[in-house]
Amino acid sequence: MSQTHRDSGRTFQGIPQAMANGRGSQGLHFSRGNKLGYMEVEILDSQMGRSPYVIDKVHPSATVLDLKIRFHKTCPARHPSRTGLRLTPNGAFLRDNCELRTIASSSLLSVHFTDLGRQVGWITVFLSQYVGPLFIYLLFYFRLAGVYDNSIRPHYHQVVHLACFCHSLHYIKHLLETLFVHTFSDGYTPLGNLLKGCAFHWGFTTWLGYYVNHPLYTPPYYKNKQVIPSLVWFLLCEFGNLCINISLARHKPTGNGVSFPGPTYNPFTWLYKLVHCPQYTYMMGAWLSLSVMTQTVPVGVFAALISVQMLLWARRKHTKYLRQVNSRSFWRTAVIPFLI
Repeated sequence: MSQTHRDSGRTFQGIPQAMANGRGSQGLHFSRGNKLGYMEVEILDSQMGRSPYVIDKVHPSATVLDLKIRFHKTCPARHPSRTGLRLTPNGAFLRDNCELRTIASSSLLSVHFTDLGRQVGWITVFLSQYVGPLFIYLLFYFRLAGVYDNSIRPHYHQVVHLACFCHSLHYIKHLLETLFVHTFSDGYTPLGNLLKGCAFHWGFTTWLGYYVNHPLYTPPYYKNKQVIPSLVWFLLCEFGNLCINISLARHKPTGNGVSFPGPTYNPFTWLYKLVHCPQYTYMMGAWLSLSVMTQTVPVGVFAALISVQMLLWARRKHTKYLRQVNSRSFWRTAVIPFLI
């Protein structure tokens, strides 16, 4: 018989899985008067075929993250950021804030371990995505030696300066929000997400920065009649997005299951009366206005891709919200008032 890895002295065999008897979906609610008081958790590594790890004296109110930390103490090679736990070998990964008593069918619980590979923090992901475009665009704006043909006579149109201001403001706002506004639930994501995000944002910034700041760039067809309204609309959308993000960060879900804020005295939050995801509405408006301001294909393509992504995110959240709120909110759309 193979030896079982433990962090305590007792052993047990054949721990039932949480969902085996069909009661796992509702979970086992431990009362305060429960004399047992603690759970035992068996962590299975079916991929490697190793003997199970048993974690003793786990409090029912402990979270999945607490269990990962205990597992890391038992097996130092398994860092919490790389550890994925699920109830079945092919099931969904358990969230770090999930309490064990909500998924256990008895005081004995079995979970399956998966090595998620190298992980990075969400803050690192967003800072990397936003710092790169900020500096890449400035490299083209200042037209450093070797970027463009030196034989072309340099000339800056007013819209070029305004586009640089808007682009820099957009990413500086993102950086400040990442550091001081946004909160992140699960703290890690696979390294591949960082690489894909950086490739997308950095690559498109290189493309649009090269065209907008090119010495041969020509201003929009209607010139100031097109640039000035687009600039005003961009600034309004950026400020509206900031207001919504602050309201989301300050919002505390109530006991009735509603998990999104509503309109306040701030006029920029009144969009909540029409859509469930106004932060995406403002973001789409900002990029579309910058596209109209510069009248270039790269900015237009980037704005279109960002808008599609925002629509997909908004549709998923919209569906989730409709399950939580009453029928009076059914007339709200996801991101575009009265349409989508």
